[in-house]
Amino acid sequence: MKPKHLVTLQDLDRGAILQLFRTTAELKQQRKAPSKPLAGKTLGLLFQKPSVRTRVSFEVGMGQLGGTSLYIGPVELQEGKREAPKDMARVLSRYLDGIVARTFRHSEVEEMARFSDIPVINGLSDTSHPCQGLADLFTVQEKKGRLQGVKIAYIGDGNNVCHSLMEGCALLGVHLSVATPKGYLPDPVVARWALQQAKKSGARIEFTLDPARSVRGATVVYTDVWTSMGQEQEKLRRQKAFKGFRVDSAMMKAAGREALFMHCLPAHRGEEVTDEVMDSKQSIVYDQAENRLHVQKAILLSLLKK
Repeated sequence: MKPKHLVTLQDLDRGAILQLFRTTAELKQQRKAPSKPLAGKTLGLLFQKPSVRTRVSFEVGMGQLGGTSLYIGPVELQEGKREAPKDMARVLSRYLDGIVARTFRHSEVEEMARFSDIPVINGLSDTSHPCQGLADLFTVQEKKGRLQGVKIAYIGDGNNVCHSLMEGCALLGVHLSVATPKGYLPDPVVARWALQQAKKSGARIEFTLDPARSVRGATVVYTDVWTSMGQEQEKLRRQKAFKGFRVDSAMMKAAGREALFMHCLPAHRGEEVTDEVMDSKQSIVYDQAENRLHVQKAILLSLLKK
């Protein structure tokens, strides 16, 4: 199945993801492709939220594939207040070859995809972060040599990153244990979809309020910030709610010496994770961050190359 857009990982199936991973591995080995398969193509980066990794990885990736990028930031977009997403999608379809949309509201990415004649890639929304989820699972496969038999323990907020991990694990047959405080569970709609897919793939998706239970026997321990961009007013309440969910050396010890640590970055050191864990030999956060570049190049080739 070759999708037209990548709004969530629900747009893909197992075969499409594994093909992306094969392409990713080839692109990573080549580093800079000798050919320029996207020469003459222009990618628009529509960012309501500022970003370092997402912007740089897409711009560099597009350049390495022979194309160019155009950045349209928060000042120009004004958080979607200047123009309806469907109008912007219709106009930009006549200028560009693809769009990466980084928005506060997931509905805006969906609307752009619905009215766009060119591929729309979700660079992050409040509901989903599909590029991150693909990079995460590719990294696990790269480090462990497999996805079958892997257990990922996700500790923290049931947010967009958690949603994409759930979708990816459900499609690929990976065991995922999600530990969140009460009141911070993943979206039940996404959870139901993941549980339904898990029955088909053999994945196990479970939810708990106990991080110690989640990390027991984990191949990977994964966390994200407790307070995301746009939630700053909730910071004190969240810090109180997430007490006991910090990934520290004791939690990693409970997972086991072979367990790896992952974080999608940026990290709030001392909050959701300690320096000791972030800087340990078990940490693969920088390899994980690098793989965003390679996975996104594979996505761009899949959607933009004709």
